[in-house]
Amino acid sequence: MKKYSLIILVIGVLMSAFLSGCSGGDKKGLEKVKMGISGSDSDVWKYIAKKAEKEGIDLEIVEFSDYVRPNQALSDGDIDANAFQTISYFNSFKKEHKLDLAPIATTVIAPMGVYSKKYKNIKDIPFGSTIALPNEATNMGRALLLLQSAGLIKLEKNFDGNGDLKKVVENKKHLKLKPVVAGQTPRVLPDVAASIINNGVAVDAGMNPKKDSIFLESKTAKPYINIIATRTEDKNKKSLKKIAKIYQSKDTAKKIKEIYKGATIPTFVPLSEIGE
Repeated sequence: MKKYSLIILVIGVLMSAFLSGCSGGDKKGLEKVKMGISGSDSDVWKYIAKKAEKEGIDLEIVEFSDYVRPNQALSDGDIDANAFQTISYFNSFKKEHKLDLAPIATTVIAPMGVYSKKYKNIKDIPFGSTIALPNEATNMGRALLLLQSAGLIKLEKNFDGNGDLKKVVENKKHLKLKPVVAGQTPRVLPDVAASIINNGVAVDAGMNPKKDSIFLESKTAKPYINIIATRTEDKNKKSLKKIAKIYQSKDTAKKIKEIYKGATIPTFVPLSEIGE
């Protein structure tokens, strides 16, 4: 009886080891890297994680539900890098919170758009209409620049990118600009002529920025290119440079296009071109 029990125990141990191997649970010898993301980028990063494993890196994806904690977690050492923010937001956030962080690569631009349930062309928005826009300073500034590029308003000379309605110096259609919480910008669509919505918020609301917006930000809007960031002391770390190189590969660019169907655009430019 003891003999049979021993055989069963051995078989159980062997099966457990086999299943563990099949599940990919054994990643001995790989360098662990934790990457913080926020929003709808998980499919892209799962793809990159598979490629990173072949480069000797166990890339763990840590998802956040807001735009504050990923930078704090990075500064605190809870994650090794993050990829969720524009260079404009990054520079503003690290200055405000006195964080010693640095960008290591550009990734994509997720164009902000103007959306409407009432008008198909931004030029059709009538005199005196209400337009909703995000109320957070960086995103409001981005929204105001978008309205200026559409020809609806003019901003003060040397506009610094920080949102403030007082910086609008010309508004020929007397548009009423209504700041709302970014997450509410899709919900107010029935009540306004148009709403300016962040890319990720629009996607989460079931919209395709390329197809559903009536005016879309240009991919050359350099302050709004997204980045991979890390602690300044780690910016030359080999594993992070490998991950950046994998992200900026032709294969990854193709994957991004497949997943987002043009709503998010791979934008691999040198950091020097975006002011870093």
